Amino acid sequence: MELNVTVTLFLVAFISWLLVAVAKRKGASKGKLPPGPTPLPLIGNFLQIKSSETFKSLIKVSARVVFANGDRWKQQRRFSLTILRNFGMGKKSIEQRIQEEAQFLLEEFQKTSEKPFDPLFFLSRAVSNVICSIVFGDRFDYEDKEFLALMKIMNDSFREMSTAWAQFYDIYASFLKYFPGPHTKIYDLLEDMRLFVAKRVKKNQETLDLNSPRDFIDCFLIQMEKEKDNPASEFNVKNLELTTLNLFFAGTETVSSTLRYGFLLLMKYPEVQAKVHEEIDRVIGQARVPNIEDRNQMPYMDAVIHEVQRVSDLIPMGVPHAVTCDTEFRGYVIPKGTEVYPMLSTVLHDPTKFKNPNSFNPENFLDASGRFKKNEAFMPFSAGKRICLGEALARMELFLFFTTILQRFRLKPLVAPRDIDLAPQESGFANIPPLYKLSVVPR
Repeated sequence: MELNVTVTLFLVAFISWLLVAVAKRKGASKGKLPPGPTPLPLIGNFLQIKSSETFKSLIKVSARVVFANGDRWKQQRRFSLTILRNFGMGKKSIEQRIQEEAQFLLEEFQKTSEKPFDPLFFLSRAVSNVICSIVFGDRFDYEDKEFLALMKIMNDSFREMSTAWAQFYDIYASFLKYFPGPHTKIYDLLEDMRLFVAKRVKKNQETLDLNSPRDFIDCFLIQMEKEKDNPASEFNVKNLELTTLNLFFAGTETVSSTLRYGFLLLMKYPEVQAKVHEEIDRVIGQARVPNIEDRNQMPYMDAVIHEVQRVSDLIPMGVPHAVTCDTEFRGYVIPKGTEVYPMLSTVLHDPTKFKNPNSFNPENFLDASGRFKKNEAFMPFSAGKRICLGEALARMELFLFFTTILQRFRLKPLVAPRDIDLAPQESGFANIPPLYKLSVVPR
């Protein structure tokens, strides 16, 4: 009897506290924060957000209404951008590196002898080798076992970040971090990748020449040496490992996943693939390697790549931004420190900017005369100060890889085009391309 009374009193006290907390929050934020469902203490908006479909849940909520930040982020981003440019990002030197890697990829495709294969690791190895040449100063052989293992870990990590468990953990990390379970798997995978990077860092440290940097890691180590007497410096081994990991991870999975989605879309819409082949034959022919200058003469290919990026909607919620000061927005005030997600998917599927936004149609990026036209709603690389660091590199890679592959091969599906399923494996932080096989037929 006493136990029942105690439990009853506890529940009454808890509910009373809950109601007071909600009332205080509503009173404090009234007329300031944009309207939305009131988060409950401890569980927040758990009842309004489905962890397996975070983006869709947030869209429903809105109808009623890579992760560092601050000075560390600013320093690391500024430094990274400078070094990437010094090593050729967006320049002729990196173009030649992409062209070279594309030829290695063609050789691998040729070895399939028109037999069905899964393109996942073919594409991730090729794309990863481009960023490896900047970060590590060299490429890996496609059969290197350590490299293959790393590609699998990286792909598993990208997929795991979008599972229901990972989304659930991301929302309730402050509570769930004290409990073991499948929601922590992503951190085990990321630690495996960090250890790989750590080995490369140690190797560079042992052979470092302060006057002759070979790659991104060397440049960071040299900066560490310059700032070794500065106690406030953000240039240390831990940040080197994490920054390198970010570049390596983001520089591989985003572009390779877009290529995989692109292959799938070109097979589902064979008439589009046929038009791409015609433009390649007319502008480039078969006698030379494609180069980035060809893009200006190939509006249809450019439009197709833009539409692949729009429809694949790879990072639907973008990366989180933080409000740096109290910000007025449409009559509301968003307090300093509030996390804001740009919800890129809503822009990429805006019916006022794209005709039939849920369909694949390269005409979205062509004018009446067939010339390429820009669209202000096209922002797959995010927006603001957190816009993708490697946008220029990614745009160059997508054009050169797509064009080089389609110059030499026709992509052949194993099922009828109408039966090709575009639904992602997982949809959370990213829309993960479905697994599939195809054949490549020499042209």
